[in-house]
Formats: sequence, structure tokens, C-alpha cells
Amino acid sequence: MDFTQLRYAAIGRVASITFDRPDRLNAWTPTLEAELRAAVAHAEADDAVRAIVLSGAGRAFCAGMDMAVLSDPGRPPVPQADSDDDAAQRYGYLGALAKPLIAAINGAAAGVGLCIALHADLRYVAAGAKLTLPYARRGLVAEHGTAWLLPRLIGPMHAADLLLTGRTLQAEEADRMGLACLLPAEGFLDAVLARATEIAELSSPRAVRIIKRQLVEARYQTLGQATRVADREIAACRDTEDFREGVRHFVEKRAPRFTGR
Repeated sequence: MDFTQLRYAAIGRVASITFDRPDRLNAWTPTLEAELRAAVAHAEADDAVRAIVLSGAGRAFCAGMDMAVLSDPGRPPVPQADSDDDAAQRYGYLGALAKPLIAAINGAAAGVGLCIALHADLRYVAAGAKLTLPYARRGLVAEHGTAWLLPRLIGPMHAADLLLTGRTLQAEEADRMGLACLLPAEGFLDAVLARATEIAELSSPRAVRIIKRQLVEARYQTLGQATRVADREIAACRDTEDFREGVRHFVEKRAPRFTGR
């Protein structure tokens, strides 16, 4: 696929998507937004891909909206969703993916850049990276569902702290909060890709798809409702190829050959 502001590569069963504006710290633009949606859709439709990793070129993940875009008086207004459906929101499609989405926060992540990472299933952050949601310091409010996502990820007090102060936190504090898992800066992307490859090669894609759906739906369910769903899904697993392969490869002490069926 031809992109101008990101790179797409297939690494085994992992799709690697890299924001590629290092001279601008991968600052967000309408073009980058459109290309990310297209790249993610391509990965989702590719049966060979079982996990997706997002990262940034150079020393940043994404430094937020490009100031050239913000200062353009002719830029179009922010699109407003006409539905309350989660997947219909501007970046809601990221959370609605059937395949695991992993954010590799290799460097600075601010504003919409960090917001994108919040929609991922897993977040890893390189030691030394700095993260911020500076909305209050720009006269803005928490955008794109951040005020909904953040408390569910790190708790209401930590979320209020980050959003009301707009302060910058270090990767080590993000790890302690549970916002992202800290990894050494040296060999960071390789380490994240290794985690993604474990999911892609060792986990049943059918099981991963359903577990992802369970995690999303559990946000709105009671324990009883979530348990009834789990009971139904466990029963359905027993007649699948992946369940039989899961037992067989364990007994035979070999790598699994899951089909996703």
C-alpha cells in the first residue's frame, strides 16, 4: 500500500504500522489520520495478520496535533459523531478491531497521540518517554472519549490528576499507574514485536477475538451477565478446530497450528 505519512510492514503474522513524520515528532494531521484508518483496515482484512503494532519513527510516538493544522483558519471543524455507538466515534474503530492492537509508545506521546494509544488493547512504553494530555493548558477539554477511557484504565483519581493539571509524566510513572507497561529503551520495538508475535503465533485467533469482545462488553455488564456470556462461549469452544488443536499441541509438546476456526 502507498502511504505518505506512515509505514506499513508485515512481520510474520504481525502488521507493523509506524507513524512516519519524524521531523515533526509524528504530529497528527488529517492525512495521517486517514492513512492510519486505511492501514488498520488493511491489517484487519488480511487473514495472515493476527496482531497489529503501532509505533512512531524517530524519537516520538506522536506529539499531538500538528500546530500548522491547529493554526490554519481554514481547517474544517472537528467531525461530530451522529451515533452513540462506541465504534462510530472518531477513533472508536480502533477499539472495535477483532485483532489485538498494541501501542508501542517509543517516545513522546501527547494529546491526540496519547489518545490513540488509549484505544489500544495493550500499551508498552519505552523508558525515558514522556506522556501528557495537555488539554486544560491549551484551553481545551478532554477529547475523543479520553474522559471515559482514562478512568477505566488507571482509576478516577489518576485520570483527574492528568486531565486537570495537564502535566507531563515519565514512562516510569505511567507504568506504576497501569497506563502502559515499561520496557527498556534499548531494543524497545523488537521487544514489543516479540510480545505481539507471541499472541499471533501461540494464541488461538478465534479465542483472542472472543476475549477481546468479552473485555469490551464487560465494561457495561454485571458479573452475572459476563459469566453467562463466558459460559456460552466456553461451550461453543468445545466443537472448534482451535480447541482441539490447543489440547493436541500441548499433549504433543509442539508449537500450535491454529486456524482461527
